[in-house]
Amino acid sequence: MDFALTEEHGMVVKMLRDFAQREIAPTIQDYDRKQEPNPSLLPKMAAQGILGLCIPVRYGGGGMDYISLGLACEELERIDTAARVILSVHVGLNSLSLLQWGTEGQKERFLVPQAQGERIAAFGLTEPGAGSDAQALAATARRIGDHYILNGEKMWISLATLADHHLVFAKTDPGAGSRGITAFIVEKEADGVTTGAIHGKMGVRAGDTGWISFQDTPVPLSQRLGEEGEGFKIAMSALDNGRYTIASGATGLIRACLEESVAYAQERQTFGVDIGQHQLIQQMLANMARDYEASRLLYLQAGWLKNQGIRNTRQTSLGKWFATEASFRAAADAVQIHGAYGFCDEYNVERYLRNSKGAIIYEGSSQVHQLIQAQYVLGYRTDRPLRCELPPYDPDQWQNED
Repeated sequence: MDFALTEEHGMVVKMLRDFAQREIAPTIQDYDRKQEPNPSLLPKMAAQGILGLCIPVRYGGGGMDYISLGLACEELERIDTAARVILSVHVGLNSLSLLQWGTEGQKERFLVPQAQGERIAAFGLTEPGAGSDAQALAATARRIGDHYILNGEKMWISLATLADHHLVFAKTDPGAGSRGITAFIVEKEADGVTTGAIHGKMGVRAGDTGWISFQDTPVPLSQRLGEEGEGFKIAMSALDNGRYTIASGATGLIRACLEESVAYAQERQTFGVDIGQHQLIQQMLANMARDYEASRLLYLQAGWLKNQGIRNTRQTSLGKWFATEASFRAAADAVQIHGAYGFCDEYNVERYLRNSKGAIIYEGSSQVHQLIQAQYVLGYRTDRPLRCELPPYDPDQWQNED
């Protein structure tokens, strides 16, 4: 087994680390306090090629592999979760879904400008009454000739007000359960589409989170993703990619907590010695170090499987469950190590704790992932091949336009 990263991976890490330190770190505290996204961040990410990092060159991307996406998410969330969420949604949930399920025409029209950062994309699955139970969607799409008429509302949508188009899921056959759900690419400027922001969140305050409403919105047949009734499969395959980015991002948050806690433990003194000399502080730091290494191995394993074109639902679920729970523990311990200073926003760890809570709720709560893992162990759950699998990484094909 070779655990070494390639030279290209090292370049990705350096590029993302420098970018995050230069473009995000100096202002993140201010935008978190204002509870609004930095308007210059998306254009800067686009200019750096980050928004198409793991999309083939022929579709406007950088031609890097899926491990590079995980490494990028780790570096971004090391500074702030809101920046990682952009990659999770724009790339993981939307762009990779188009790469996997889209027609060539859809890829040319939507994926290429997304990869180049000219258009921003979001993912609309969750509704006011449908979260963990994705089959409980209330949104409907009725076909009339060469169009569908879409009605419904989506809630807790990242990039809701910033995205140019959304990957939306609605019921085309309400009586068919999961087989009655269909996926659509819906443009923000389409008739009947309205969006709004949600304020007052506990964490990820510098991120754009909101709602989308569809009222008799016409969607051309050419903007249906996959076949009618394949929406649930498309959504679940998209979540494999989104959960992978969350796992790798949470790994970066653990690392941030560890680095800041180590620095503080070597600076702060009690009873005449650095607090790092106290065994219970050492215990918390050791737990962070253990969880960082385990989380990183889990997401790298999932990334390797993606590169080989091997289904990784089980491994991605496990990585997301473990890393997000571990990041919440790490952030809580980091606040404890910082004492009263950890309870205010003078230090970053207060923000890390608030941000870490969201990831153990969205894209499958920890309880959902526990059940998934138990079902695999018991043999109640197996991975069947999909009609369209995420393409394996091939540098000869991905990095050349021909």
